Amino acid sequence: MQLDEKERGFSFMREGPLDMRMDPTTGMTAKEIVNHWSEKDLGKLFQEYGEECQWKKAARAIVKARRKKTIETTRELAEILSKAIGRSKKKLHPATLVFQALRIYVNRELESVEKGVKEAIHILAPRGRMGVLSFHRLEDRIVKSLFRAASKPVKKMMEMKQSHLHPMLKLLSNKPLIPSLREARTNRRARSAKLRACEKM
Repeated sequence: MQLDEKERGFSFMREGPLDMRMDPTTGMTAKEIVNHWSEKDLGKLFQEYGEECQWKKAARAIVKARRKKTIETTRELAEILSKAIGRSKKKLHPATLVFQALRIYVNRELESVEKGVKEAIHILAPRGRMGVLSFHRLEDRIVKSLFRAASKPVKKMMEMKQSHLHPMLKLLSNKPLIPSLREARTNRRARSAKLRACEKM
């Protein structure tokens, strides 16, 4: 529930410090990134981790604003982005994807997903089942890739000959399960959720 704590600085809907660390005792804060990274590096971050199509405008606006004063809070950053980007066709708040990019980078979320899924596959017992719930495309892309790779026969070189080994996993569905329209209306955070499941061979 730390996402709802304004003191943690995850949400642009609540006034709070630009922190965004899941573990507030270690690592770089969003404030340090926003106020010290170059315009080029900020743009690259917003493009790759936020998939923000107006990443250039966002980065330029931040650099321009911080020349006047240090950007301290979530509300300050959200207002800067609102003026620079404006509403998208998807009706997302202009700060949504930039905040996503900052949170993902600060917490090394993609690296954690990849490491966690790989280790879970490794320790899963034969015929054991595993489900992974993702909340944005970058996470789901990693899970999809790892599951598919482990569900294909493996070629291994043995005495200069190739032998085919059995797949490690069996996919329980080719496409991810997504929430119904009713569920998404009841729980807004479920809107982008995707569930992929597999079984150990």
